[in-house]
Amino acid sequence: MTVTRPGPPSEQEQRDLRAWFREHWERGVEFNRECRIRVRRWDPDGVEVVLPFAQRLTAHDGVFHGGLLSALIDTAGSGAVMAGHDFAKGSRLSTVSLSVQYLAPAPGPEVVAHARCVKRGGRVHFSEVEVRLADGTVCARGQVVVTVSGERPGVGAPIRA
Repeated sequence: MTVTRPGPPSEQEQRDLRAWFREHWERGVEFNRECRIRVRRWDPDGVEVVLPFAQRLTAHDGVFHGGLLSALIDTAGSGAVMAGHDFAKGSRLSTVSLSVQYLAPAPGPEVVAHARCVKRGGRVHFSEVEVRLADGTVCARGQVVVTVSGERPGVGAPIRA
């Protein structure tokens, strides 16, 4: 069976898809919702994702768990790809590689991941992420490699929260 595509998305459809993914990142992904992740910026130049502190997300009192920072890097880096993505190339995103460097402890009240897509390919895309404390100190850095190919089921459908 061959599935044909009706043609490349128009510029408005591209914008609508990017907006849908922004909302999906915040409200449609249960993990992100549970962690209270907020998207502060989402545009083709990059994204900023805020993670507020919660004691239940710690390894040590008052400090974010490193695994959570790693998940934030993956989330922001993937978001940076989708925020400027050409949806004619597909919409099903998968992380291929994630590299994290922890530079300093990360106490609350929040951390902000600043991510940008540094290389776009046909299917494989690369992003770089810095996680900063409220005072601007970089507490972690990461690189995220993702593939985008095929179509993700449910894209564009109403997001259930």
